Amino acid sequence: MTSEPSASRNRLVLVVYTAAIFVSALLLFSVQPLFTKMVLPRLGGSPAVWSVAMVFFQSLLLGGYAYAHFLMKAKRRAVPVVVHLVLLVVALLTLPLAIRSGWGEPPTSGYALWLLGLFAVSIGLPFFALAANNPLLQAWFVRTGHPDGPDPYFLYASSNIGSFLALLSYPVLLEPVFTLRSQNLIWTCGYGLLIVLIAGCGALLLRAPANAAALNMPADDASAPASPWLLRARWIFLAAVPSGLLIAVTAHISTDVAAAPLLWVLPLSLYLLTWVLVFQSRPLLPHKWMLLLQPLAIAGVVILLAVGGEQNLLLTLGGHQLCFFVIAMACHGELARTRPAAKYLTGFYVALSFGGMVGGLFAGLIAPFTFSWVAEYPILLALAALCRPTGTERLPRWSKWYWPFLAVLAVALIAPSYSAGETFNWLDDRRVWMIGAVGVLSALLALGLNANRWKIFATVIVALVLLRAYPSDDGRVETVRSFFGVHKIVVTPNGQYHVLMHGTTIHGAEKFKNDDGTPVTGRPEPITYYHQDGGIGRAISAIRERKGAPLKVAVIGLGSGTLACASQPGEDWKFFEIDQSMVDTARDPKYFTYIQNCEPNLKPVIGDARLTFTKEPDGIYDLIIVDAYSSDAIPIHLATEEAMAIYKQKLAPQGAVVMHVSNRHLELSSVVVGIADANDMKSWVYSEDSGRDNEYIFSTSVVVSAREEADVGKLASSDVWTETEADEKQRVWTDDYSNVLGAVWRRLRDGEQ
Repeated sequence: MTSEPSASRNRLVLVVYTAAIFVSALLLFSVQPLFTKMVLPRLGGSPAVWSVAMVFFQSLLLGGYAYAHFLMKAKRRAVPVVVHLVLLVVALLTLPLAIRSGWGEPPTSGYALWLLGLFAVSIGLPFFALAANNPLLQAWFVRTGHPDGPDPYFLYASSNIGSFLALLSYPVLLEPVFTLRSQNLIWTCGYGLLIVLIAGCGALLLRAPANAAALNMPADDASAPASPWLLRARWIFLAAVPSGLLIAVTAHISTDVAAAPLLWVLPLSLYLLTWVLVFQSRPLLPHKWMLLLQPLAIAGVVILLAVGGEQNLLLTLGGHQLCFFVIAMACHGELARTRPAAKYLTGFYVALSFGGMVGGLFAGLIAPFTFSWVAEYPILLALAALCRPTGTERLPRWSKWYWPFLAVLAVALIAPSYSAGETFNWLDDRRVWMIGAVGVLSALLALGLNANRWKIFATVIVALVLLRAYPSDDGRVETVRSFFGVHKIVVTPNGQYHVLMHGTTIHGAEKFKNDDGTPVTGRPEPITYYHQDGGIGRAISAIRERKGAPLKVAVIGLGSGTLACASQPGEDWKFFEIDQSMVDTARDPKYFTYIQNCEPNLKPVIGDARLTFTKEPDGIYDLIIVDAYSSDAIPIHLATEEAMAIYKQKLAPQGAVVMHVSNRHLELSSVVVGIADANDMKSWVYSEDSGRDNEYIFSTSVVVSAREEADVGKLASSDVWTETEADEKQRVWTDDYSNVLGAVWRRLRDGEQ
């Protein structure tokens, strides 16, 4: 076969290759939430599991791209086809997906490394084979002789459309409809279909003429030299910044703004969309527009960070993600603009994936262990200024004086923060305007003077330093960061309250001073969700009164240790907590004194409660309090039919389970009623507004479940507790099925009524 391929064959080549790349990307990005959901119960449902998963996937993507790059160096075209098909078939033999034996229980520390190991041994091979498909199939496409072969980068857009659809369809279509087992089987069948498509791609390649790659190749591309190492280093940097920003902006909006469920889907979807847009043959959003908007986006994030997230939640969430989209478009547009000739395609993708891995490692692994707050976000924001291309400065006579001007400005604005005088107070009162003005100055430099990118970078740094010098929190703040998130201990301005927060969610508070300024003495009063007149307080009193003797209680979730002061002399209270940093915070009397004053000998059991609580003796607890749900990022595996079966097994003959389900984004009461009903237990729901939020006494939503009505004592006849039947139309949550989107929808529906 020596003639040029026919039009019909060209159509067939385009359809088969596009379908293979699309299906591959669909599988690649649907396996991420699927397998991550399988792993979440091992580590308390921590959102950090997703960040570590992203690092793993980006690292293996680099491995797959490097494998494709070296495989295409083979002189015989049959070699990469045969080798890759063998790899895919071997990987198919390891399916369906499963957590490998020996990885059932995590260690007490080093969670991130343990997770990486679990991912590697469980899905490493099939994911590696998938990761190689995009550059490999594009390189094959170049060699088929198709007219579009000289510029195959449009297929990268097809790949990212598949990724984009997979990501959005998982929470909307797959999770609400199918069990994990069904999702796994569907994914395995998809993997088999992909092997057939790739075999078709290989056959079309092998049937093409030996000189097919040169048929449509422009002379310039055929003789194009390899890219210089400095340009390759810039590719890595341009890929690393938005990749790190992806994880950082997700961490910020789910830590400091709102830990809403499924929130990680939105930034990742936008990130993938940028790849789709920049590699179009005729970009929908021209690159020059994005370069004009990029400094405004950087300034926008600076202003958003200065304002904070509580004033207008939707505007803040939308603002951060819109700015991230523009910054990522500018960076990825630069990559598309400087891409090499098609014959160097695989090396280009290796540089891209290496940069993605570097950015992910910094934001997902290094930063959480280095900083006590989400510092990676402003750091990467400043680095984004260096992603701008070089240009000729306007007004060079004046622009040379900018460095001394910036130095004087920085000293004048930052120095007062080290004092508590009138100047500091004046600036602190105008912090948003001051920080915003410096941020806008960086944008004006770029747009008005086309300034050197290092000047823009330095100006952004000054604005970000001002953010730390003049914090927005009302009162003194300390942060504690662990694998399980960033927690803030806020001391209110007059020192009256110490408040434990995760983002904008309060986990507990303690009153240290009376209204007249005198210190609170004696046993601390439980407040926030745990006051004696609230749902949890009433439930404890009712069970105590029903038994008429000291209680034996298990509490899942420690927080600030407030419930330690709900105990009475002679009672046996045992706490189960996954986060050691929470235990250290609750024990430290400079933060909270509940444990010191009420249970000084308390020794919480560390680890995920589904694993540690299972080891407790059966039939011993009068009361089990599950208090792991006041956060917006919920551990789903503690509210399944199987979890309730464990709680029931550990209950004494007349015991009860109290589940605290207060949540701004999810309606969970019906979920708990459903899992209790599946275990032949009755449930009573409490939901009442305290009307005393200014005293840090909050309304609560609580569900009490027990075998018989008599087990809950006076709660059964109380006006504020409602015995509730399970909704037959609502599917019961199990370890194999949960529907977070349904819980979000019910909360929105209830809020409108």
